[in-house]
Amino acid sequence: MTAPNILLVMADQLAPHFTGAYGHPLVQTPSMDSLAERGVRFDAAYCNSPICAPSRYSMMTGRLPSQIGAWDNAAEWRADIPTFAHWLNLAGYRTVLSGKMHFVGPDQLHGFSRRLTTEIYPANFAWTPNWDAADERIDAWYHNMGSLSGAGTALATYQIDYDNEVGFAARRCLYDLARDADERPFFLTASFIHPHDPYVARPEWWNRYSDDEIDLPGPPPAEFDPHTLRLRAGIEADSIGWTPQQCRNARRAYYANTSYFDWWLGELLTTLDETGWADDTVVIVTSDHGDMLGERGSWFKFSFFEWSARVPLLIAGPGIAQGTVPGVCSLLDLAPTLIDIAGGLPVEPSAPLDGRSLWPAASGSAGATGSAGGEAIGEYMAEMTSHPMFMIRRGRYKYIHCDTDPPLLYDIEADPAEHRNLAGSPELAALSAAFATEVARRWDSAAIRERVVASQRARRVVHAAAGEGWDYSPTRVAANEYVRDHMDWAEAGPKLRYPAG
Repeated sequence: MTAPNILLVMADQLAPHFTGAYGHPLVQTPSMDSLAERGVRFDAAYCNSPICAPSRYSMMTGRLPSQIGAWDNAAEWRADIPTFAHWLNLAGYRTVLSGKMHFVGPDQLHGFSRRLTTEIYPANFAWTPNWDAADERIDAWYHNMGSLSGAGTALATYQIDYDNEVGFAARRCLYDLARDADERPFFLTASFIHPHDPYVARPEWWNRYSDDEIDLPGPPPAEFDPHTLRLRAGIEADSIGWTPQQCRNARRAYYANTSYFDWWLGELLTTLDETGWADDTVVIVTSDHGDMLGERGSWFKFSFFEWSARVPLLIAGPGIAQGTVPGVCSLLDLAPTLIDIAGGLPVEPSAPLDGRSLWPAASGSAGATGSAGGEAIGEYMAEMTSHPMFMIRRGRYKYIHCDTDPPLLYDIEADPAEHRNLAGSPELAALSAAFATEVARRWDSAAIRERVVASQRARRVVHAAAGEGWDYSPTRVAANEYVRDHMDWAEAGPKLRYPAG
């Protein structure tokens, strides 16, 4: 069997809870819905770090953040760590990236043969946290309540500009690949920034929703855990706060931008139809993490609570079954899954992968409605904490550990809003103790903290001294585009026409 093409479409900060494909009664996501109907929907997929860059590094390498130094959004990603793009190159794929992947460091490809756009965020050390002064708020780049007070509409924003470029470049790439005589399969990643805050949408998407139908968050827990208190202080939720109308505006814009992302997904799916590749392409849709959107009294991400840590994961295409998978999985599993889709590798990965392939579940060989077991492992070593945080989600339970905080244990099936911490429950004392033992066995928290702090200190010195980074400038040779005087006009027209006239 010939290896299929692969189209990976990513949102940023999209929680599955706020999509029609995962059952939200209001949010319009017809393109995601269609993929869920003809493919597999994973109902308990998690990111491995609830913040952009570490999540993406971990996803691309199939390794946990602490294994590759993916501490935070300003951590340099070493060029000698193989990614799924490297492996797919070895498997004979043409690999292309359009959009955000939040690379920091001089390697701005990490295995992709071509990159069509620049990053949307700094590719330097500007956003380095400071655990030496962990209680100090960093005004320059922390999320804050301005995302709520400024929520609403605009005709253009830097995020809209970016996603329009990402979508256009990805569509054009699909046509270019179709016009190319190269018959190797392609792996195209189209990675959008929406619905990431600021919560600002164009009017045509905003107007798909109305104020009176926007659902507001559920009540906060009776008592906030220490990390949520740190988050609320860091984002100024405890000092500035928000009004019900600001909350409604933010959620309305988020829903609107989710529909906007879904529209771009639909445009790419239409292009696959137009180029005759719809039946030969595996389509994967996911996000790097979610957004609390006011649930549990919090916003944005940075925590292992459900709205922050869970992600959508849809897979459809040749060889994919139809159904849902309730078992727990994570973005770590994407790299081994892609290797399986590509038919395996001519060489073994240089280091063991921390994830497992989802291909058996996606293809139905393990049952598309298979086991409700599985696990997801998470690590968080960025802002608004001073010590590493770890998560184990296994079966129905989630355990969260940080050296400075009491342990958290939740029964996600019985308590999906995570209001009841069961870590001190006598009935679950043995389970809680077993999780604590496992955390101590899996991680040397003190050693990891030493590595994090040393990295932060070094990066702050470098940034203070130099500041410049490695912002990516896409390579385009204008002299070879469209029609130029070294070309035969009569040949250029038919060559670039698709389908041929």
